[in-house]
Amino acid sequence: MMKTRPTRLDYCQYLLVSQINYTLTNFAEHTEKFSHDAVNRYLAGDQITPRLVWENVSRQVIQTPEGFIVFDDTVIDKDFSHEIELVRSQYSGNEHGIIKGVGVVTCVYVNPILDRFWIVDYRIYDPDGDGKTKLDHAYDMLMNCVYQKRLLFWAVLMDTWYATKDMMMSIEQLHKVYYCPLKDNRQVDDSGDTLPYRRVDSLIWTENEKRHGKLIKIKGFPGAHKVKLFRVVLSTQRTDYVVTNDLAQDNTEVVQEACGFRWKVEQFHRETKQLTGIENCQCRKARIVRNHIGCAMLVWIRLKQAADETQQTIYEVKHGLLSDYLRQQLKSPSIQMTLA
Repeated sequence: MMKTRPTRLDYCQYLLVSQINYTLTNFAEHTEKFSHDAVNRYLAGDQITPRLVWENVSRQVIQTPEGFIVFDDTVIDKDFSHEIELVRSQYSGNEHGIIKGVGVVTCVYVNPILDRFWIVDYRIYDPDGDGKTKLDHAYDMLMNCVYQKRLLFWAVLMDTWYATKDMMMSIEQLHKVYYCPLKDNRQVDDSGDTLPYRRVDSLIWTENEKRHGKLIKIKGFPGAHKVKLFRVVLSTQRTDYVVTNDLAQDNTEVVQEACGFRWKVEQFHRETKQLTGIENCQCRKARIVRNHIGCAMLVWIRLKQAADETQQTIYEVKHGLLSDYLRQQLKSPSIQMTLA
């Protein structure tokens, strides 16, 4: 039988319906239309960009002036792979250590009124190729959200890694608000210049400050620039020190609720890894790796859309495909059970 050329739609459909194995070999073995080499040539010849992801999700995003932009990064695990381009040793929050993988910086839009979120941008971390840091990518995506996408949002949420002076000042220049935790050893001053800077986790808190926050200066910030600091107790083992440029904010509970939406980006990372095969491409060439990641993003967008339309979780939508298979097999088994 003559094999045909696969398209982007064909490859995304494969990633969407496959449950465990996402390799090109598995794809070729389960279709009569495409050979392994044909799928490989497709991935090597396509050029999926973050702009394409936005084009596919833009009509789904329900914007609100109370929206959040959330930045974070994840590592596509390639710890047992060899000679795959774009792979480098880097810190993984999930593994709490250094692993080999492909870094991806992501930008998620959150509608807190509806408690829904969408991936709106991403960047592949490739400092050898473009010379950009993860912070550079986050800044580029922020500017893109404001000036190209023109998204409605009032605040930016980000992890300690992105809580730098340059990033925070850039957000302020856009007349936006930020909420971000500081590393425990960040040097701050809450004494009004009467005492030396000290670690943020060594500050003394009154009961009133625990409820309403306190004004501080972060070392390295210009002049008399102040921010509001809140002590957010998440558990007996974890306390976050969250800063914001919203000096009128005076409620620790509200700050904790706002910061809670930052975990939407972690949810996105988990869902793409568990449901789209984003980590399972074994090809070596950078272009193929980039296109596979882009296709996985597109598949997540489609699964998320189906989940919203049917009022299910994204896991129920994906695993429901197996339920359909079970129903079909119970109705008309491929292998009939027999007993002696």
